[in-house]
Amino acid sequence: MPWHRLIDQLDEKLRGEAAIGTTGKGVGPCFIDKVARRGIRIGDLLRAEDLVPRIQAALEYQNRVITGVYGAEPIDADGCCERYLEYGRRLTPFVADVQAIVLDAHRRGEYVLLEGAQGSLLDLDHGTYPYVTSSVPSSSSSGAALGVGIGPTDIQRVVGVFKSYCTRVGNGPFPTELFDEIAGRLRDHGKEYGRGEYGTTTGRPRRIGWLDAVAARYSVRFNGLAAVALTRLDVLDEMPSIKICTAYELDGEIIDALPARQSVLERVKPVYEELPGWMTPTTDVRNFDDLPPQAQAFIRRVEDLLECPVDLISVGPSREQAVIVNPIF
Repeated sequence: MPWHRLIDQLDEKLRGEAAIGTTGKGVGPCFIDKVARRGIRIGDLLRAEDLVPRIQAALEYQNRVITGVYGAEPIDADGCCERYLEYGRRLTPFVADVQAIVLDAHRRGEYVLLEGAQGSLLDLDHGTYPYVTSSVPSSSSSGAALGVGIGPTDIQRVVGVFKSYCTRVGNGPFPTELFDEIAGRLRDHGKEYGRGEYGTTTGRPRRIGWLDAVAARYSVRFNGLAAVALTRLDVLDEMPSIKICTAYELDGEIIDALPARQSVLERVKPVYEELPGWMTPTTDVRNFDDLPPQAQAFIRRVEDLLECPVDLISVGPSREQAVIVNPIF
């Protein structure tokens, strides 16, 4: 709703240097309303009798926050009702019981693919709190089941998607972050084709780092991954050497697990293993055995560190640029 976006942006501004780095699209305030049981659902948009009193009641509270806490202009209730009733008229053909649709397809023996949004370390419960999203990213089997409304035993296979290096948008701990020329090369690879590392929603440049096997292994375990899809291997084609973070150094000790506390995670230093690069294009490769030996060694080392097989490797943005090691379906 319009107050969610407004409050999100005003709150980030109020936080100053302590800002989370949200997209400013209102997701956090929307979830606050959901948990506070004052949220407006898609079904409420379909009838004026349902929507108008809910918007009026919501704005009676939200406008007090907007004007009293942030000193901003209030939102007009009549204009808001009119606009969202129109949204409801346009959305009506697309409103349905998703749970029933998915379960019916599952009973018929059809494939059902659930694709999660955002990374595991942005998970509200298991991520780098407080630098997380407000939802449960459906990258885990439990999150996917919760989001669609099915039982966890209905999910037969979980595949995790990892880049061949790490990225992050917004604030928060990032042990392997790079600030040198290598970061710029990785970030801008394919930028001329709209493929560079810039936020899809905000356009902000993503933070870049080497692959963090400690964080990745943590994600493998709590998501219950059966396989990994390793993307953007071709971005590393021109790197003479490639690093993988295999452990952390914390106060002189070596640890191989992701610390639960943010204050501790911010103090760790990455322990790197350096592998030789392959310095040759991989974009036309379609079989694992045709990859350069150094690229094969990199992938096998990732498998060892993540304790999970790499079943698919992407070497470019098109559907055809995939090296299928083992069929995912």
